[in-house]
Amino acid sequence: MSKILEIENLTVSFDGFKALNNLNFSMEAGELRTIIGPNGAGKTTFLDIITGKVQPTEGTVTFKGRNLAKMSEHAIARFGVGRKFQTPRVYLNLTPRENLELSCNRSKNVLGSLFRKQSSGERRTIVGLLETIGLVAKADIAAGLLSHGEKQWLEIGMLVAQSPDLLLVDEPVAGLTDEETFQTAELLNSLAQSHSIIVIEHDMEFVREIARQVTVLHQGTVLCEGDMDTVQSDPRVIEVYLGHSEDEEDEAA
Repeated sequence: MSKILEIENLTVSFDGFKALNNLNFSMEAGELRTIIGPNGAGKTTFLDIITGKVQPTEGTVTFKGRNLAKMSEHAIARFGVGRKFQTPRVYLNLTPRENLELSCNRSKNVLGSLFRKQSSGERRTIVGLLETIGLVAKADIAAGLLSHGEKQWLEIGMLVAQSPDLLLVDEPVAGLTDEETFQTAELLNSLAQSHSIIVIEHDMEFVREIARQVTVLHQGTVLCEGDMDTVQSDPRVIEVYLGHSEDEEDEAA
């Protein structure tokens, strides 16, 4: 497989503070990569740099063989990077079907998308997406009536509708029930059969359900990489992340 994303010697400084510090990272096309790390490790900045929201102070980000420097967020999205934020961003007054119809229309004109005649191919795509995200039964109710987890799935479906080559998914199970968390893991594992995906998450049980390769960030750089067992047994990870979380739990108790 070929590299879809390569980050080399990348540093991002904000008024002297290095949010990312000489970071090197790469992933193959078709890979599902999970990113973990303590608060302040640079995870959000990591996503910001890929999407063009933040420009590097030093280093390069190469996506599909192209240096993303100087490309706008909009251009990077068009080039094949889709990002899902922690809080679902869906049109609450529209139905899931209408949200997906809007996402399938590259013009992004709401009225034009909802009132234009759809092709049979688009209709099949939307029906398939509704099945994938588990919202067939709720396809025609207002999205505002969906549970938090269902809104998360809808936004993931909206991203997939835009045919990205790389999906960036930020903490998809925060605030979800155990059942919704399980279903989200199933959804991402299913999408990983046809997409490259980066997932940032704190819920370690969820990470174990989806993890093939895990990257641990600490102080803006890669601390450790490997499968879940390798990462969890690494003394450095235990000290700065897993062990730290246990200490906090003990103090809370």
